[in-house]
Amino acid sequence: MDAKKLKEVLALHKVWIDSYGAKGKRADLNGANLHGSDLSGSDLRGAELYGADLWEACLYGADLGAAYLSDAYLSGVDLSGANLCEVNLTGADLRGAKVTLELCEVYSLRDAKVSEEHLPWIMLNPRHSKWFESLKVSA
Repeated sequence: MDAKKLKEVLALHKVWIDSYGAKGKRADLNGANLHGSDLSGSDLRGAELYGADLWEACLYGADLGAAYLSDAYLSGVDLSGANLCEVNLTGADLRGAKVTLELCEVYSLRDAKVSEEHLPWIMLNPRHSKWFESLKVSA
């Protein structure tokens, strides 16, 4: 997706958030190619990013609360300081992603692909115990 189109989608999404869905439009970025995009600090609460390619994107400090990132490719993404409360990461590829402990607030990690460095915070959070066996761990 080109930068101009992405900016338009994010602007309409901001209006949608601020109007509690009465105006604007929820960001539909399902399957979007956002490889390397700078989304740092973006407000993506409730955005639809199913299957989006976010490889090496910067989501530093972004608000992804209740976003739908199922099957998203997040390898190499910087999620430092991002709000991931109630995010759905079912089947997402997080290998090589830079994350902080906020990731423990995610809604689902079922069948997610993670790196070994992610295991300590996943194991410490009982919320993920039922999905732990389904994680696909790589070195």
